[in-house]
Amino acid sequence: MTGSVSTTSLSWDVVLVDKPDDVNVVIGQAHFIKTVDDLHEALVGVSSALRFGLAFCEASGPRLVRRSGNDPALVELATNTALAIAAGHCFVIFLREGFPISVLNPVKAVPEVCTIHCATANPVEVVVAVTERGRGIAAVIDGQPPLGVETDRDVTERRELLRAIGYKL
Repeated sequence: MTGSVSTTSLSWDVVLVDKPDDVNVVIGQAHFIKTVDDLHEALVGVSSALRFGLAFCEASGPRLVRRSGNDPALVELATNTALAIAAGHCFVIFLREGFPISVLNPVKAVPEVCTIHCATANPVEVVVAVTERGRGIAAVIDGQPPLGVETDRDVTERRELLRAIGYKL
């Protein structure tokens, strides 16, 4: 058996996702040009009040950032964020008037979606691996590390909050 081993260099970029505090972000990986249209349809079906912008980095062919949404400012934010990440087949969705918990199942049900890297209102950094071939999302930094372990009072407060916002009976 014959073969050759080739090597390439690797470097890292960290992309800060710059977003307003009242905006949630979902970042994931997909695999086909149809992704942007299917994600748009999935998000529209969640709620008529949901405002969103999404962008998808095409990894072959013309390699464009494909974009869509119903809020021009969020579409622009998603497009700029996708351009900054610049990793093939990644997508970025920004949400207003809705939360990731409401959109995650419809987004995951889109056949082109391979994975979700994060869904959050927290500050986010995207760790991007860079080789001679291109860029890929290696990890996301979502929020900050914990400061301790919840107490019994914290458990009670968490459950009361979930009931107050309608997620628990």
